[in-house]
Amino acid sequence: MITSRDNATLKLVRKLAQKKHRLETGLFAAEGEDLVEAARSAGIEPVELLVAGETVEPELLAGVSTLPHPARAIGVYRAADLPRGTRPVVLGLWRLADPGNVGALLRSADAFGAGVSLSDGCADPLAQKALRASAGAIFRVPLVAWGELPANRIALVSHGGEATLAAVPLEPPLALLLGSERDGLPEELATDCCKVTIALPGAAESLNVAAAGAIALYELARRLA
Repeated sequence: MITSRDNATLKLVRKLAQKKHRLETGLFAAEGEDLVEAARSAGIEPVELLVAGETVEPELLAGVSTLPHPARAIGVYRAADLPRGTRPVVLGLWRLADPGNVGALLRSADAFGAGVSLSDGCADPLAQKALRASAGAIFRVPLVAWGELPANRIALVSHGGEATLAAVPLEPPLALLLGSERDGLPEELATDCCKVTIALPGAAESLNVAAAGAIALYELARRLA
């Protein structure tokens, strides 16, 4: 039972709240029993596992938790143990700065059997906000190298698309490219893609990027059903 706040594992968890230390160590901390269970179900073993009242005093675990309601379990995992490879459909995320959007898109990819590729400049999918938003999908969805995206690509854009999503063929292997909400996709990236918009019958001018990605994945799944 850990009884000192100076314990080495507690110090490690504190450090892993910072991206710098996640990159240096190749480790990340997942807070909450649901994320720890998702890792276990995926066959990914923790390097360290802290459980309130079992391996660590509850108040000490609460002291390192970043959640509004302190976690009762925190697992430390190797980033190298996360799934890799590719899938017939991949979401290509270009410089999405919000970790919540990155996590939400991981969750949608998990729901529809897709992979996810992150460009340089994307929010860290191992940041706590992204992990929570992914609802455990980080332990199941393969992270695809940007250079391994399928050659057949569709760029989802808010305005100026060549066609609507409903009107274009969607044939795997396929990459669905999504850019940041502020800047979108750079012209050089979208040049060789079919630029597609999602038709919006309501008053809103555009969709949140996570919503747009989920709709595109649903449309693809619907056609392939």
